[in-house]
Amino acid sequence: MLCEMMEYTDSFIVTWLAIAVGAILLNFTVSGPVFYFYYWPSQVTFEKWQFKSNTKFPTPAKVRDEIVAMMKGVLCAALCPALCLYLARHGMSKAYCGWGGYSILHHASMFVFIVMVSDFYEYMYHRLGHTNFKFWDFHKHHHVFYNPSPFAVVADEWVDQFMRALLLLVLPIVMPINIDVMFSIYAIQFYGYGVYLHWGYESPYLSAHNRFVNTSFQHYCHHAKSLMNTPYHCGFHFKLWDQMFNTCYPKEKCFCAECSRNKGERTKEAFEKIKIPDYSELFSWKMWSCYFV
Repeated sequence: MLCEMMEYTDSFIVTWLAIAVGAILLNFTVSGPVFYFYYWPSQVTFEKWQFKSNTKFPTPAKVRDEIVAMMKGVLCAALCPALCLYLARHGMSKAYCGWGGYSILHHASMFVFIVMVSDFYEYMYHRLGHTNFKFWDFHKHHHVFYNPSPFAVVADEWVDQFMRALLLLVLPIVMPINIDVMFSIYAIQFYGYGVYLHWGYESPYLSAHNRFVNTSFQHYCHHAKSLMNTPYHCGFHFKLWDQMFNTCYPKEKCFCAECSRNKGERTKEAFEKIKIPDYSELFSWKMWSCYFV
């Protein structure tokens, strides 16, 4: 885990680069297969499409831009965990590795605490990006992906990504935190759920109308409907924050896949009219040359 990294290098640059490369590999490892099985033309079926939030598919150019933005976002976000490790190595934070002399109950409580605090922080910062023009100037770049794919999880401008990762640096400074637990929550639990939120499809096992957790539809609705001064569904895991601050999209206007199916709109005839892009273009030099010319 990342704790062991402190034993091998004292270089902030090396630590940052290792975390950034690892995060990029994680992003492709998790987002790539999901994209393939739900967006690649040979894998898309009528049965799957019935659960797609947006009936259309993003263009290869949009997916390319998501990947580029994702890689830039990771390079910036990696600064916070790298600083966290650097401070821990030099005794300038309360971060620790292993059990740290604490019980299993303590670590379980810490897990819940990190998830809840991070979720509330994400909501408040995300909401700020839709209620303050200065923050919207940065956040609006994420909303160019109005029909996101699994590659859009961290496809943000550098300020957004740094601020979202900031708790990785701040929490261990103000209180004892197990670095491995904290980093695992962000790398596995938060990124994994982020892929689900940007999946573009809705699960048949979790209705968008459930009362407690945000589903992929809520986040698609956020991408599709939220602009400046319309902060719909800014929450990450839990619906609690949107419910508390009245930022839920009106229920009577719901356009989730479940409602669309109930209205008889997801027919085989409608599916046959959908054009699925040829995403093999993403493997061509021509698709990427605009960033190098």
